Amino acid sequence: MSYSAAVSGASGYAGGEVLRLLANHPEVHIRTVTAHSNAGQRLGELQPHLHTLADQVLVETTPENLAGHDVVFLALPHGASAEIAAQLGEDTVVIDAAADHRLENPADWEKFYGSAHQGTWPYGLPELPGQRAKLAGARRIAVPGCYPTTVLLGLAPAFASGQVLPDDVVIVAATGTSGAGKSLKPHLLGSEVMGGMSPYGVGGGHRHTPEIEQGLTWAAGEPVQVSFTPTLAPMSRGILATSTAKIAPGTTVDSLREAYAAHYDAEPFVHLLPEGQWPATKQVVGSNHVTIQVAVDEHAGRAVVVSASDNLTKGTAGGAVQSMNLALGLPETAGLNLLGVAP
Repeated sequence: MSYSAAVSGASGYAGGEVLRLLANHPEVHIRTVTAHSNAGQRLGELQPHLHTLADQVLVETTPENLAGHDVVFLALPHGASAEIAAQLGEDTVVIDAAADHRLENPADWEKFYGSAHQGTWPYGLPELPGQRAKLAGARRIAVPGCYPTTVLLGLAPAFASGQVLPDDVVIVAATGTSGAGKSLKPHLLGSEVMGGMSPYGVGGGHRHTPEIEQGLTWAAGEPVQVSFTPTLAPMSRGILATSTAKIAPGTTVDSLREAYAAHYDAEPFVHLLPEGQWPATKQVVGSNHVTIQVAVDEHAGRAVVVSASDNLTKGTAGGAVQSMNLALGLPETAGLNLLGVAP
């Protein structure tokens, strides 16, 4: 059976990555691509790497143009998804790549996004404890943010196994410039980014902070508080997250590795690396894979977890396609059997 798909925001980075993956999906036919200001243009003018889809013409992002598909991907600005999703049939699988339906706490949404909370959908990170069952057969799915994907996959087994404490979690992560989208911004110009790094969202101000805390709280079974500092790195795509937390009594690097192996050995996309090998963004570029390594800093009494992902693939579009597969009852890896690109 072939499922019809529509992709909104198809001229942007997230929408383009969804299309790249769907173009190789054995069970999906891309019927409609939509945009806002770029409507009326050929997709090949804006996404020239998508050769097999180049002649498709972008149409306006409206409920009418998105209706009648088996699957609709919403790769829209934050705050724009809920109104459109509400006008699509309940039999359509709607996958929101924006933040509109990720958070459970309305106060967190209003604080960080400044508008009314639009409700909570099943969270599209199947590797978190209990999430895969919620995604099977779901008709509305919220794709996690790119930082939360990388951090949650890095820390969840430590919290789920009770080997770290919830009150002093520190995360510093670097991302590539594609995480900010395709709109022109002076601080993202090549001349501003090349040869240097810079922090942003410092002091608890990044929108992904409550999402990270929410996911870790699910894993731990008790509230988790984090200090999260993102940084901008001179690369187009990728995330490298270094996360630390105080260890619980009795935690060793061996017990940590055992917990991570038990959690991820059967997972197709998340990999605990052999001892002595550390994650790097180059390992996962263009793929739906995440690499992880753990250590214990005995001097500081802290677990150290390093995780790497591609912010556009596993961090956005790959997570969306993986969740779609679960919702439709397809093999979870369908369309996602891409390895990283090196060098």
